Amino acid sequence: MWQRGKGLLLVITLEWAYVAPIAGIIALLFTAYLRSRVLRVDPGSQDMQRVSNAIEMGAMAFLRREYVTLVVFVAVVSVIIAAAGYLTPREVVRPEMAIAFICGALTSGLAGYVGMRTATKANVRTTNAAKQDRNSALSVAFSGGAIMGMTVVGLALLGLGIVYAIFGNVDDPTSFGVVNGFAFGASSIALFARVGGGIYTKAADIGADIVGKVEAGIPEDDPRNPAVIADNVGDNVGDVAGMGADLYESYVGSIVAAMAVGGLLPQPALVKVGIVMPLLISAVGVLASIVSVIVVRTGRRDPAASLRLGSFLSSALTLAGSLIIIRIGTGAYGLFVPVLAGITSGFAIGLLSELYTSADYKSVRKIAEASRSGAATNVIEGLAIGMKSSAVPVLLISAAILVAYKFGYISGFGGLYGVALAAVGMLSTTGMTVAVDAYGPIADNAGGIAQMTNQPEEVRQTTDALDSLGNTTAALGKGLAIGSAALTALALFSAFSQASGLSVIDLMRPEVIAGLLTGAMLPFFFASLAMEAVGITALHMVEEVRRQFKEITGLVEGKAMPDYAECVDIATAGALRQMVVPGLLAVAAPLLTGFFLGKGALAGLLAGATVTGVLLALMLANAGGAWDNAKKYIEAGNLGGKGTTVHAAAVIGDTVGDPCKDAAGPSINILIKLMSIVALVFASVFR
Repeated sequence: MWQRGKGLLLVITLEWAYVAPIAGIIALLFTAYLRSRVLRVDPGSQDMQRVSNAIEMGAMAFLRREYVTLVVFVAVVSVIIAAAGYLTPREVVRPEMAIAFICGALTSGLAGYVGMRTATKANVRTTNAAKQDRNSALSVAFSGGAIMGMTVVGLALLGLGIVYAIFGNVDDPTSFGVVNGFAFGASSIALFARVGGGIYTKAADIGADIVGKVEAGIPEDDPRNPAVIADNVGDNVGDVAGMGADLYESYVGSIVAAMAVGGLLPQPALVKVGIVMPLLISAVGVLASIVSVIVVRTGRRDPAASLRLGSFLSSALTLAGSLIIIRIGTGAYGLFVPVLAGITSGFAIGLLSELYTSADYKSVRKIAEASRSGAATNVIEGLAIGMKSSAVPVLLISAAILVAYKFGYISGFGGLYGVALAAVGMLSTTGMTVAVDAYGPIADNAGGIAQMTNQPEEVRQTTDALDSLGNTTAALGKGLAIGSAALTALALFSAFSQASGLSVIDLMRPEVIAGLLTGAMLPFFFASLAMEAVGITALHMVEEVRRQFKEITGLVEGKAMPDYAECVDIATAGALRQMVVPGLLAVAAPLLTGFFLGKGALAGLLAGATVTGVLLALMLANAGGAWDNAKKYIEAGNLGGKGTTVHAAAVIGDTVGDPCKDAAGPSINILIKLMSIVALVFASVFR
């Protein structure tokens, strides 16, 4: 039925929201199809399968121990939310939020589990496919990544749709706040998964590189290296499960932020459209991603060109579908502009990430050239590139905010709703983004299996080429997650301001300035905890690898087997122990600030953390990717190749960059949004 609201013709009703869970089910069915295709690929020789099984066992053992730890956290927080719901009026905290919180946590954990299982099945099949040609290997690795991508968006839309269907009620505007609990659960699990996985993978990587490559002078992924299995396990727990949870959280957070702002629009007809529109655009993005995945899988192009085509196609199809929905559902063409601003700025940020992290461009080659004079100049150049890389993306994000705000206002839905919709647009193609991102660690694992089972040199060359491209595509995913964090945080901040009754932030008040400075400090402190945790765990790893080389007779000569299990256990125990404090910090900081200093100080905290967090995250992610590919550029035979002092310097630079790009950097964007979600969930309490 057509309705009129503020001069607009509005046809969208709340029932349209059911399109989202239907799209989620389609994505999960497509996931099942892709998984069956991957499992039908030949896994190769018994020796290859033995190594793959060892990686899978280590990865799943870590995931089980991590989830046991997180069950305690989820139980405690859900009890607190439920208690707050029963002890306060329903318009303050609703007890149903506890159920939504558990659902968000469960679906986030399930996405990580499915992605991990698939990646550890796809790695050995990618190795075997690399014996044929590069495109065959790309097809298998990308299919494995696509399973992760489709699982992320499928579970997100299905979970949000179910929570919305059960608890949403247009006659009770506060009921839509229940979905905030879903985002809270997804963000909490994502932060622990990203930090814990990052600590694991980088501690193992550093231990394997420093003692193996630099000190012992043996190749990467050499079976004589005691840390080699832990290193390959880390690719899965950090770069697959952790990354998947990260983008799952970003995806859910953007949708929930837009729904939260939409639920606060002044007219009932606008509220319906405001709540449902983010779900519809996300559903279109899922279908566009499925089409793009099929195109990449069946293409016979250069791998980089295939992945770029897939990303472009998914964005173009999403834009076309969004335009049709906005035209039919609202008649307000202006509402399409924020979606366009989000998608185009996100795509541009991805291209910029490639510019700064790909060996095809001068930034990475300048880092490689700097390695001629040693590790110090390599590190200096990498830091400079990382800092420089934050400039243009921030300008793009700022432009997207201004454009989205203006056209959101013109369309009659309000400027901040336009900004929220831009964040949804930026992440609408998350299914494709995760697929492009997750294929990288699968290719990396495939290279490790090739090295450990003495496959022909051309096999390792194929997997190395795909792995190098994977570092660049990983930077694209991180850039999108970080860019969307700024847009999502602004939308959540708007919802928090209205829910807490905060009309203005007065910078003349001392508590606001104190909150602003504290918030600006938090990303740096958080990053330091993550990097320090990597350093501590890596130290234990290095000592263990050195001990085994020294004490196991015949190990260096290849006449004895190393104790892989001990290194896996060191990485697991260190990651689980060190991830707790950074994770609790994100929940405790906004609560303590709001309770003791008030809502004005909390607003300052969120603003300060968003500003410095976006810049720091971009710098760390891009610098780390550039350092890694500078090393791979040299290993490809440039500047003397492997075994030279130039290569040794680049390995040190890569070691410095490891915790930057895979532990600290990508975790900061989750920190920003998790603090905003916590503030929004408890906003009425601070009121």
